[in-house]
Amino acid sequence: MSTEMMKPVPRPGILDIAAYVPGKDHAGGVARVYKLSSNETPLGASPRAIEAFREAAGNLELYPDGQAHALREAIASVNGLNAANILCGNGSDELLGLLCHVYLGAGDEAVITEHGFLVYKIQIMGAGATPVTVPEKDYTVDVDAILAAVTPKTKLVFIANPGNPTGTYVPVTDIRRLQAGLPKNVILVLDAAYAEYVRRNDYEAGIELVSSNSNVVMCRTFSKVYGLAALRIGWMYGPLEIVDAMNRVRGPFNLNAPAIAAGAAAMRDQAFIGNAVEYNKLWLDKLTHAFEAIGLTVTPSVTNFILIHFPDVDGKRAPDADAFLSSRGYILRAVKGYGLPNALRMTVGPEEANRGVIEALGEFMAKSA
Repeated sequence: MSTEMMKPVPRPGILDIAAYVPGKDHAGGVARVYKLSSNETPLGASPRAIEAFREAAGNLELYPDGQAHALREAIASVNGLNAANILCGNGSDELLGLLCHVYLGAGDEAVITEHGFLVYKIQIMGAGATPVTVPEKDYTVDVDAILAAVTPKTKLVFIANPGNPTGTYVPVTDIRRLQAGLPKNVILVLDAAYAEYVRRNDYEAGIELVSSNSNVVMCRTFSKVYGLAALRIGWMYGPLEIVDAMNRVRGPFNLNAPAIAAGAAAMRDQAFIGNAVEYNKLWLDKLTHAFEAIGLTVTPSVTNFILIHFPDVDGKRAPDADAFLSSRGYILRAVKGYGLPNALRMTVGPEEANRGVIEALGEFMAKSA
């Protein structure tokens, strides 16, 4: 047997996975760069969270609480939940991966949507299962398309609600209809990473649906409105049986101590979160109206980002706009990997950056192709 044949080889399917590519964060030749590609809040973290983080740094020689009691209790208290039904993870990405690890295997299927978060597909394939992608309607999750795709092989259904990178949402009546139409052995995963930003009467993040069903889980994150993306904190609310199964394979110290302390403090500072949401709503409306006024199409968003569509004209397409903006220090997110080659996603940023992008795109649209 040759030396080449003796090398370690990943199991079948692993090398078929396209690795996740984060939004770019730099641009050459400019004095100031505004990163508007990762949906990070421009207001940072709560001062209380920062203080808690610094205090925790005094005991770095100690292992963290493997059950993250302080964080789970804070989440439970603020949201009116039972802490036993809460599982915390190293970002919601870890929780999504654990769900796939525990409930999927070779021969199984999981349903995702056309423009859904790329991590779903990666984790499904990583578990050896098959992702089944269904079309969306007007950049919005189509409940009927999902139900039509369910087979006896289906074990999980992933929905980002609100959606990323679209910014759209599915009303609670449709989510309930979806859950009612799924077999009881199929888990509905509601990824509500942007739930705090939504101010619509017909939206629910999923808490009530989880509380009344045995096959629904809701995932949330501290990386967006809470401003703790660097600490990687996610949490899931789910039935005790699902939480127990995931706890059996979860790393024993998957959250570090400063993250637990900062997350608990951030969760309890809801006044800070309220201010962040109000700032976001103000600029979400301003950006949408400004871009539409210069001839661009914007998908209506309920999140902290907007999806901007460009004309299918030489010199005016999304890659052209991306290059133009980058040359001026404004970094938006190209979303070709999400099936949207002629769109860019822009995070609501600081006022200076928001005004700068409006001005730059106005110049871009006005110039000759």
